[in-house]
Amino acid sequence: MTEEMEIFERIETALLRRNFQALKAMTAEMNPADIAAVMTDLRPEQLLLFFRLLPKDSAAEAFVEVDGDVQVELIKGFTDAELKSVMDELFVDDAVDLIEEMPANVVRRILRYTPADIRRTINELLAYPEDSAGSVMTVEYVDLKPEMTVRQAFAHIRKTGVDKETIYTCYVVDKNRKLIGLLSVKDLLFADHEDTVADIMETNVISVDTLEDKEVVAQAFSKYNFIALPVVDKEQRLVGIVTFDDAMDVIEEEVTEDIEKMAAIVSSGDNAPYLRTGVFTFFKQRIVWLMLLMVSSTFTSLIINGFENSLSTCLVLTAFIPMLMGTGGNAGSQASVTVIRSLSLGELRFNDAFRVIWKEIRISVLCGLALSLVNFGKMLLVDQLLFKNPDVTWTVALVVSLSIILTVLVAKFVGGLLPILADRVGIDPAVMASPLITTTVDVLSLLIYLSIATAVLGL
Repeated sequence: MTEEMEIFERIETALLRRNFQALKAMTAEMNPADIAAVMTDLRPEQLLLFFRLLPKDSAAEAFVEVDGDVQVELIKGFTDAELKSVMDELFVDDAVDLIEEMPANVVRRILRYTPADIRRTINELLAYPEDSAGSVMTVEYVDLKPEMTVRQAFAHIRKTGVDKETIYTCYVVDKNRKLIGLLSVKDLLFADHEDTVADIMETNVISVDTLEDKEVVAQAFSKYNFIALPVVDKEQRLVGIVTFDDAMDVIEEEVTEDIEKMAAIVSSGDNAPYLRTGVFTFFKQRIVWLMLLMVSSTFTSLIINGFENSLSTCLVLTAFIPMLMGTGGNAGSQASVTVIRSLSLGELRFNDAFRVIWKEIRISVLCGLALSLVNFGKMLLVDQLLFKNPDVTWTVALVVSLSIILTVLVAKFVGGLLPILADRVGIDPAVMASPLITTTVDVLSLLIYLSIATAVLGL
């Protein structure tokens, strides 16, 4: 039994026995993220009781961490005082995330207990496009003036920093709130008390616009190892910051979305756990692509029908169709996944298309030759000698092996090029991954195989 399962069973047992002292002792030292994991698995009738036993600070942080459906269950059971207490503890960006996920009737109740100034800020953040930096930033940061001394800066941080998401990085703004520099608490600690902020601040500040794509913002954290990233408007005025934890959420969301597209699943935008997602939701996510791929697969049937006479004179050829199509699909998927990853990390652009094609051609030649040689030997040694199949002649083995070389070549060409073209015209490259490329390669591999068979065997 894992440690997490053991903790959950101890908490559930304490709830059943109503041993509240033991519960308080267990949760007092737990991280809010671990508490949230426990809450996700509790039954609805246990959930509210457990939440009410949590320390105030841990309760608010755990509330932010749990899934939306658990939050709805809790809000339904909250008294007005409890709901106000939780909302008072939330950072503004967390409150925005909460409101975005809640049903309209729950949102109205939440806003009823949110102070007017916070409501205005929430409405401003909700006005930003869904995929923009503005939609994931927080307005709770520490700002300093360039004329402040280090002593004054520390006094300002102590006064205003309690309710900020991070105080380690401070941003320097002028009287018009234009971002002109930044410095860390470490810089302040090692400076003389009478030095001014302007003397020690870093003026080469990397920032992002409020309308910048949030995935680009998240990539900046990986590139520059930031803890937080300032967000400015068109006039370079500081309006907020994106923190590391929010960037991690963006990365998780984008990766989930890409995986869904690569697996031919229509994204619902809901990252609810597998066991908490309804059967009909999964049906809606999967059926659209399954229908499209099923219809597109009829092209392979048309090709086989077109070569029906040729196949009827050499039936053994049909036995190798699944292997060829599978090899082509796998080769195409390998190339596409590699290229899609490089595109998402900003390592490739459209101008690199010819370099990608040339690299994939060389890779495909090496892979194709290796696979064809192994296949040629396997067909002669295993199919012909071991299983004594008289229909597997050296010419049939040659046809299949030649087809493998060309199929791998075409598959890697398609798998490497299509994502780049998709990115160029503004389509998510992930859409071009496994399902679509595999279907395309299936059709091309069949044409290659049956054309070579017809030419070599004289069918």
